[in-house]
Parts: sequence; C-alpha cells; structure tokens
Amino acid sequence: MGREQITIGSRTIEVGNLDDVIFPDEGITQGDLIDIYRQLADTILPHLKERPLTMQRYPDGIQDGGFYQREAPDYFPDWIKRVSVEVEKDDEEQPEVVCEDEATLVYLVDQGLVTPHVWLSRVDKLHHPDKLVFDLDPPDSDFGPVRMAAKELHDLLGDLGLAPFAMTTGSRGAHVVVPLDRSANFDVVRTFAKDIAELLAQRHPDRLTVEIRKAERQGRLFLDYLRNAYGQNSVVPYGVRAKPGAPVATPIDWDELSAPDLHSQSYTVKNIFRRLGQKEDPWRGYMRHARSLSEPRHRLDSLMENGEGD
Repeated sequence: MGREQITIGSRTIEVGNLDDVIFPDEGITQGDLIDIYRQLADTILPHLKERPLTMQRYPDGIQDGGFYQREAPDYFPDWIKRVSVEVEKDDEEQPEVVCEDEATLVYLVDQGLVTPHVWLSRVDKLHHPDKLVFDLDPPDSDFGPVRMAAKELHDLLGDLGLAPFAMTTGSRGAHVVVPLDRSANFDVVRTFAKDIAELLAQRHPDRLTVEIRKAERQGRLFLDYLRNAYGQNSVVPYGVRAKPGAPVATPIDWDELSAPDLHSQSYTVKNIFRRLGQKEDPWRGYMRHARSLSEPRHRLDSLMENGEGD
C-alpha cells in the first residue's frame, strides 16, 4: 500500500507498509505495532529518554530473522536526536539514536524496529551508568530458578543498602536492576556486580553459576552481570519482544514474583494495557532510589572477607 502520514505534535511522519505482517502467528502488522507503541508511549518514553538506543529491527517480520543496529543511518531525518559515542574497538565515534518523543518512536517502528534496547548510562555521562543490571538466565523454561535467584539478589542488595527492582524480560528470565547515582564508572560497577554474582554462586553452587560457557553451567541459572560495561545495553521496560505471542518486558512488584503462574512471557501486547490500566508502573520514579556504591562496596567487602559466601 502507499505511504500515509501521522501527525504527532509538530512532526508529520510518513509511514508505509502498514499491512506488512510482523508477528505472523498473531497477525500483528506494522501498523498494529505502531499503534501499540503509541499507546505505550507515555509509559515507555521515560525509560528511553536520554539514552543511546540499539535498534532490534525486523523489516520482514520476526519469522525471517532480524538484526541489531547501533549506528543511526544517514537517511534518518535531522529531527531524530543523535549522540556521538566512542566505538572502543575502532577508536572512533559513531552517531546513535536517542528516542526522546513519540514521533521518534513511531518513525523507528516504521523502519522495522520491534524491540528497543538502551544503554545503562545517559548521554551526558556515558561512562557512568545510572543503573546496574543482573540478567537471570535460567537453564530451561522453568521459571522457578528465576524466582529463587531474584529473591536472593533482592535480599543481598537490600542488606547492602541498595534498592533493587525486578522486571520480566519477555524472553526467558528476568532482570534485577539497581538505580545508581552515577558517581561510579562502569569498571567499578561491573566489578561490584561480578562480586555480587560470585558471592551468590558460592552460597548456592548447585543452583547458581557465573560460568559463561553454557556447557559448564550444568543445569544452573546463569547470573549474568556482563552487560554492566560501556556500550552494552538491555531491553527497555515495556519493549515488545520479537517472539511468538508478542511478549512485553514488564516491570513487576517484588510480591508479584511469588505468583506461581508468573513467567517471563506472562505479559504480552494482549494484556499489558489491562495491567497498566489497573496498576501503576512499579518502576515509576524508580530513579529517586538511586544510591552510591561506596557504602555497599564496604559492606560487600566485609561479607567477602568474613567468608560469608561459603
């Protein structure tokens, strides 16, 4: 079909291919996905703003495979905000998209974006993350190990004086996220996250692991701390995942984690709006809980020195 125009504020975006099917099993078209993200805009934009964006694009639908794109193409319109970031392996810089408004979000979905992934830092301080992320990667489809690992992280991080938040990823596991005050750089944050993961793996060697190689995990949940590094990213809260059923990465309250029917893909484009209509975003204003790692680092060191991981 031909091009159409969508006016959002002062922007007019030309969109096309609205009838192209992106999720074949559900019959969700590109036009449907644009409508879904427009309805999510007020909720998702606070998690997108001020962060470099990695675009997971599926221009031919999720069944044909997609690709990740970090660099903003030259043909993107000038009004799409960009930030120049260092590409460490090449010692160069490249422009990356920053999604600041609904018009940008609609334009990106029209370009085949299905899932936005964002940096753990903001554009004004790229080397200092404002959140720390643990990705809980279970060995199979059983969500039980995810509940267990998330609870252990919640308790330990709380004991250290930090405020953890939880989110189903819409894929296999969950994320546990800690808001930070940006006083520490990525090296400090990554080391802290690694030590937390190793401490919990020592406490529960039969259930948790920090082993990167899948063959060595032996049925244990992988406490993935590796994304806590410059240039890494994680799926944005309320991002639609490129999987059958169109699951949505969904922030949850800690008491929801114990629900026996909860799993990583509990929330989809079919039920997320009912949830949002009945319940305030559990991460709303979560950056008010941002903390320094200085005192938690001292407390963690004391635990490690006293052999409390054993």
